[in-house]
Amino acid sequence: MTQHSTALLVIDLQKDVLRNAHDADGVVSRVVGLVDRAHRGNVPVIWVQHNDEGMPLGSDQWALDDRLVPADDDARIDKTYGDSFSNPELPALLERLGVRRLVMAGAQTDQCIRSTWHSALMRGYDTVLVSDAHTTEDIEFDGVELPARATIAHTNMYATWGSIYPDARGTAIPADQVEFV
Repeated sequence: MTQHSTALLVIDLQKDVLRNAHDADGVVSRVVGLVDRAHRGNVPVIWVQHNDEGMPLGSDQWALDDRLVPADDDARIDKTYGDSFSNPELPALLERLGVRRLVMAGAQTDQCIRSTWHSALMRGYDTVLVSDAHTTEDIEFDGVELPARATIAHTNMYATWGSIYPDARGTAIPADQVEFV
């Protein structure tokens, strides 16, 4: 099996997840570009899809956005928890591929992206969060309104300034600055 130092991880860009997401069209468009660049560079693309009662496996709600079309040799990971690493197939796949650096994009910023981001860093993966290719929706929690733009900006700030672990480094950069090396 070919060894790759970098992989693109696309998380939960599913129809139901994107329904009320901030800048969903822009995020999907940038991810399409990232996927195309990864494919051209022979960089593995791993598609993660969440399933639960509201998005049953195989349903229309569970399906990826129509503009996102995995290649036949792209890996697919299903999950039922926020953290993509909760499915043991993901770390096993990354190990087989020799991946040490993850480029991450997808949804929901405040849930699946953030938990997968931390999990990757704690496992020693250098991690690039694509700052303009992750999204969430406006929410209200405990009487506080949390606009999606603020959640995304805060996550980008945190990923840029607060992501130094003993064996890994993280950052957040826009899609047009991502290098698959």
